[in-house]
Amino acid sequence: MNTNRKGFTLVEIMIVVAIIGILAAIAIPNFLKSRTESQKNACIANLKQIEGAIEQCKLAGTAAPVYADIIGAGKYIVAEPFCSIDKTKKYAIANPVVCPNSDATHTL
Repeated sequence: MNTNRKGFTLVEIMIVVAIIGILAAIAIPNFLKSRTESQKNACIANLKQIEGAIEQCKLAGTAAPVYADIIGAGKYIVAEPFCSIDKTKKYAIANPVVCPNSDATHTL
């Protein structure tokens, strides 16, 4: 009788699939959490950049700066910042500057 078979048994394959499933169950929520955190941090960085540009504009003598005074070619911010969560929404120049998708975690 020939007992030199090569390959994996069904039990071995099922164990490997179970381990991969457990690792995926751990990794996917962590990935989604880190993605949300990075979007939030990008939004906060944009808010700080806009706040700094508003302060520079005020120091230059503009009493109440508007969007056109701050953002554009040759202005304080060259590239227009968009919300990191929804790329179609712009930031409003107000006091304080808030994210277009604002909640308590996205304000300065």
